[in-house]
Amino acid sequence: MNLVEELALLAYGDDGAPDTDGVHLDNGLAGALLLELALAGRVDVEDRKVVVRDRTPTGDPLVDRALDRIVSAARPRRPSQWVAKFAKDIRRPALDGLVADGVLTREQDRVLLVFPRTRYPASGGVEPTPETDARQRLAAAVSGTGAVEPRTAALCALLAATDLDRKIFRDLDRGRVKARLREISRGAWGAAAVGRTVEEIQGAVVVAVAAAAIATATTS
Repeated sequence: MNLVEELALLAYGDDGAPDTDGVHLDNGLAGALLLELALAGRVDVEDRKVVVRDRTPTGDPLVDRALDRIVSAARPRRPSQWVAKFAKDIRRPALDGLVADGVLTREQDRVLLVFPRTRYPASGGVEPTPETDARQRLAAAVSGTGAVEPRTAALCALLAATDLDRKIFRDLDRGRVKARLREISRGAWGAAAVGRTVEEIQGAVVVAVAAAAIATATTS
């Protein structure tokens, strides 16, 4: 499971509908895609711009398509710009992949017999094992102390950036959760450069969400 798929599973409820709005969801998934590339050692953030460190494919089609877009870009772009670009078309392929793998199913119906709706409940009506694993890792990270392994720490950063921590940790004290998430994001990443990159991408998601929200409010 890549970070995009894990975040998608966490963001969708038992009824197959997202537990957050489209702005937070799409930008969060886009940030997860960029973080996946960073943790794989394919990209880094240098002088506030995303730079390619390794063009070797990861073997994950979803991640590799994003890498190709960055490699072929005419000029380096800021993390927030890539998040905004990826957010436009990341949700459907991420969900399609989970459906193809049998983790989720796709159900289509209509609200009030008029408005079409697509839901993505878990196959068999049982929480997918990868989602259970992610929840357990996140709970252990937030309830514990000290450093957290990089992938779980990156997932924590995404939850904080998209406000999904309110859903995932709803049974825990809000103040404690916020403080611990900040501690995790500033923790040991094994390499200072990785920590800076994660921080930049986390901030980029927040910026992209705010920009999208303002644009929506302006045009509505």
